[in-house]
Amino acid sequence: MDRRRGADPSLLVMISLAAGPKHGHGILLDVQDFAGQRLGPGTLYGAIERLEQDGLIEPMPAEHRRTPYRLTQAGASYLAKRVSELRHLTHVATSRVQS
Repeated sequence: MDRRRGADPSLLVMISLAAGPKHGHGILLDVQDFAGQRLGPGTLYGAIERLEQDGLIEPMPAEHRRTPYRLTQAGASYLAKRVSELRHLTHVATSRVQS
């Protein structure tokens, strides 16, 4: 596996939650599915803790001992901004690689 391929775990968590609330294991499976990246539990829960502290995600009431998380309004706005920035970077990189 090429370790340089990995994306920011916090961004991956937010992208996963943009599709709807999920608990930790659900996020892990979703990230692996859409990004092909396997997050370890420490990486996942570290990202969740930082995102929660920053007010970008929030926990929901626990379901069967699992706590689902969802994006906050601030989180959705932040994610939209990051996606726009990444789209711009991708455009610049593509034009430079093709030169």
